[in-house]
Amino acid sequence: MEQGKIAYVFPGQGSQCEGMGRELCESSEKARAVFNAADEVMGCKFSERIFTSDAESLRQTDMAQPAIYICSVAAAAALDNFEACMVSGHSLGEFSALAAAGAISFEDGLRLVCRRAYAMQKACELQPGTMAAIILLPAERIEELCEKVGDVVIANYNNPGQIVVSGKLEAVRELCSLAQDAGAKMAKVLNVGGAFHSNFMEPARNELAKAIDEAPFKRPVCPIYQNVDALPHTDPSEIRQNLKAQLTLPVRWTQTVLNMAADGADSFVELGPGQVLSGLIKKILF
Repeated sequence: MEQGKIAYVFPGQGSQCEGMGRELCESSEKARAVFNAADEVMGCKFSERIFTSDAESLRQTDMAQPAIYICSVAAAAALDNFEACMVSGHSLGEFSALAAAGAISFEDGLRLVCRRAYAMQKACELQPGTMAAIILLPAERIEELCEKVGDVVIANYNNPGQIVVSGKLEAVRELCSLAQDAGAKMAKVLNVGGAFHSNFMEPARNELAKAIDEAPFKRPVCPIYQNVDALPHTDPSEIRQNLKAQLTLPVRWTQTVLNMAADGADSFVELGPGQVLSGLIKKILF
């Protein structure tokens, strides 16, 4: 295996925290330029909202997604030497990875993220749903339970011991009960606004697909390992298609990390608020 490759990874929704981005903006001129560019796109002092919003406000999809994207790209910009051999992002984080790797401009990426957040919120209102985390039950067993229950699917393969499912509230509750009976250490319904990464997001996928088709993409400076197949991509047309499919298909994070490691990544650096992905990666590789 080739040694010495750095993989940069970018977090998704749920990594937000109060005060995020403020210190970065104050300490780095390059990061500050990203926050200023965000304010221009948003038509307001959105960066100040990021720095000062409380936890409840930051949990809202239309606030969380652009805020995390902005902070993540700013963190990449602040690096003295961003020489990535490969990049990836968890769900929303895929947009941050694409912007950091030059596949899309920061501004166009932010417009897509805002469109994505709005479309997802609208889809949640059309078809209410929820998600649940299943701890220490094999993915194959959870897949069998999803088939048995119906109206619930795996949304995130986060690490070998943590799988997230998504679907109708009643179906998710039933699956949690069956998972505990099958030996899961924990099966807990999450406090989220909808059934993300399931066919409940089909209306959002359709709306976002139009925006993705209109946005200019180019080849990134390094391969991006995308959520839908956990494989490296540099072709703009492939990247577009995978982005369109992302909202209704599972995030294959475990498979992504394993593939990046197999392709030579011996150092993973998380760029963005929190350390959620760093924790997942440790459980996948060590």
